[in-house]
Amino acid sequence: MSAAAPEQTAARAVDILDVDRLLGDEERLIAGTVRRFVGDRVLPEIESWYEDAVLPRELAPELGRLGLLGMHLSGYGCAGTTATGYGVACRELEAADSGLRSFVSVQGSLAMFPIWEYGSEEQKRRWLPGMAAGELVGCFGLTEPDSGSDPGSMRTSARRDGRDWVLDGRKMWITNGGLADVAVVWARTDEGVRGFLVPRGTPGFTTRDIHHKMSMRASVTSELVLDDVRLPEDAALPGVVGMRGPLSCLNEARFGIVWGAVGAARTCFETALSYARTRKQFGRPIGGFQLTQQKLVDMLVELNKAALLAFHLGQLKDAGALTPEQVSLGKLNNVREALTIARTARTILGANGVSGEYPVMRHANNLESVLTYEGTSEVHTLVLGHAVTGLRAFR
Repeated sequence: MSAAAPEQTAARAVDILDVDRLLGDEERLIAGTVRRFVGDRVLPEIESWYEDAVLPRELAPELGRLGLLGMHLSGYGCAGTTATGYGVACRELEAADSGLRSFVSVQGSLAMFPIWEYGSEEQKRRWLPGMAAGELVGCFGLTEPDSGSDPGSMRTSARRDGRDWVLDGRKMWITNGGLADVAVVWARTDEGVRGFLVPRGTPGFTTRDIHHKMSMRASVTSELVLDDVRLPEDAALPGVVGMRGPLSCLNEARFGIVWGAVGAARTCFETALSYARTRKQFGRPIGGFQLTQQKLVDMLVELNKAALLAFHLGQLKDAGALTPEQVSLGKLNNVREALTIARTARTILGANGVSGEYPVMRHANNLESVLTYEGTSEVHTLVLGHAVTGLRAFR
């Protein structure tokens, strides 16, 4: 029996369990379309965007034309794809950079979803078509300087003044904040936590971009400042009161992370595998040494397990059966393993692993943030701990 060609071996190693064979025709089409867009439009520029700490605003309408913004929502210009199709898109986007996937996740799952799920018909018609097209950008204001893992302790408040609402507070680490035409801001009221749509340009509402980041550099991250921001009564989302609102939005976005982490891990694995096959030491490729093969196999196993987990959660979500605890398991496992894969890939590349000529260190740096945002690994661990013991380790 003849040996497989090197390119065949490499291709099979990435998806050795043939997980992509489980996808439907539409989902494979989405994967191919997004991968081509990323290859043509993003990969030639991403290193410079990362170094310059920018994500061009003009990407938004390009992503909109591909139907990627709010793609798992229906109506109002949204594509209405399956949850698994949305996940596949997130995988291909994050294979390029976590910042790109974050832009799409925040736009669709954190800004558009609450309007779609909890907004009035007037709010949906005003905002969703433009956001789906990428003509309007949204952000999600929940985290505060002193309120990260405990969003229930938020200080941002909204009080009634006649028929108006008046908002005061600060939101921190807000993706897309400096780009956003509308912010979905969550605030305490006498009735409970409520969501408010705050258009850019509203008096008292300003944003300040956060600089000097060592991670997620190809992503705009900002502080939102609300000083006596007066909004009309119909700026409030009418469909939800309480923490169920923002937490349901986070669950939507975490699902995208489960898939996106697979994309980042895949790129790191592919890079390390290619390097190991061509880099020679002691007279032969380092991929022929046992310790390097052990690293590659460990990466291969975890990558394929993560891909299977993402697909399974996608099928559960499409069936309407996905629970928050299952999403926590997916986010905890896939991001943790993706970060381990990125770090292991860096060791295979040696000193070249820290060079911008290779994507590994950029992905590793980004995944350090992904490990923390939208629920730290510790919080997801305790969510699962509560699920299995019935005992709460935190409020």
